[in-house]
Amino acid sequence: MAPKKKVTTTAKKEEAKTTEPKVEEKKEETDAKKRKADESKEEPPKKEAKKETASKATESEEMEDGAEREKDAPLDKRPILKDTVSFNPSDTTLNVIPTVGGRVLMALSDGGMQYLIAGARANIGIKAGRYMYEVKIIEALNPAESSTTQRGRVPVPRQLVRLGFSVAGSSTIVGDTDDSVCFDSEGFYHADKKKSAVSQRFTRDQVIAVLLNLDPKSPNHNTVSLFREGERISEPQPLPDNLKDKVLYPHICFRSVTVHMNFGPQSMKPLPFKCRMLQGAAAVDTAPATSPSAKSGKCKVMLPVAFPDEGTFDWLDEFLDKNPTYVELSDRKILEWAVKSGLWRPKATGWKHSNDKPEFNFQIPSMDDLSVRRVLNAVAPVVPRNYVIMEVKSNLIKAERMEVLNRFSNTMYNKVATVIMGEPAEDYKEKQREVMIKEKQEKADAEWRAKKS
Repeated sequence: MAPKKKVTTTAKKEEAKTTEPKVEEKKEETDAKKRKADESKEEPPKKEAKKETASKATESEEMEDGAEREKDAPLDKRPILKDTVSFNPSDTTLNVIPTVGGRVLMALSDGGMQYLIAGARANIGIKAGRYMYEVKIIEALNPAESSTTQRGRVPVPRQLVRLGFSVAGSSTIVGDTDDSVCFDSEGFYHADKKKSAVSQRFTRDQVIAVLLNLDPKSPNHNTVSLFREGERISEPQPLPDNLKDKVLYPHICFRSVTVHMNFGPQSMKPLPFKCRMLQGAAAVDTAPATSPSAKSGKCKVMLPVAFPDEGTFDWLDEFLDKNPTYVELSDRKILEWAVKSGLWRPKATGWKHSNDKPEFNFQIPSMDDLSVRRVLNAVAPVVPRNYVIMEVKSNLIKAERMEVLNRFSNTMYNKVATVIMGEPAEDYKEKQREVMIKEKQEKADAEWRAKKS
């Protein structure tokens, strides 16, 4: 038995020898884990430092994003504009009254005129560079409303201002067509017949600057910006594609306010960067608008003579498209103007739906009693423009024609009668065919959808 014990002891000793290195390996592993734990305890400050660095970098990026990207205007030695920036009467609505050299604009407010938007486009446009103009509301009006019998809805807001740019020959009400852009006093930007809230509001006694950037070297190329009291209140808004590479004219629309226009050369409130005003622009960067009396020195008053229901108004629409300097004086244009100004009118049907003598059913006494027509007939002859007197019935009656001619007796007008009778031209026939085909297609589509439903 003794030998067996010895063998066992020897085996145990050998096993003990073989187990000792394993214990040492475990100890080394334990020490390594401790060192890693100690290192991990020291690592959090490093991670926090990285986080602090990252947060500082983010803050700096945000500061760079919020910083003004417009730079100071460089020194420009090119000859500056010599013409005075003002307003051509042909590029204003019929209720605009320019005073003090065109720097103060007012609007008529009698006989329902207080509900209609007034619009004016400047006579100098911008085709290159970066320039601005300023506007200040110096008076906010609250014209008295009609009696308690008034049931119609008046347009809101009562005081309204739109500031922007438009192309020559476009509508005198900025923001309603796709050939103009503008900011309004309620904080909206109008472009492509859409509006979006992009800016802060502005009101009376605040200097508002509108900046147009057409400089290809600028990061804000082809944008419009708005500033209040020298501080930016909107991000640069992009111009629609159809307005790029076109001459853009400063344009303002307003209602129930009096505004002071400042085209420069000195600004009332400097911006965060140096920017030249339109009056101090380089001459090659601008383009003048043509006046209807520029060539002959006289304006025209045209009276179309035609039978009823013979396509007279279709002819007139085509004529106005080809001759945008003419202003139509008619009841249908008054209604169109009122709707664009925000007045609500029920849709007329049957015999009341007439272009020559449409019904004024706004349910507002000062609009429905045709006071607007009376005011316009008194104002139009004293403002030189090219006019089309569109009254089908009155233009056929000699006594009523003479009444119109007596109103425009001033020597600055050439009076012309245009007889619209007989066989129409081929291009007119072709356009009428296209209109008829379109109407038939729309009617057929409506009937098909009704049957399907």
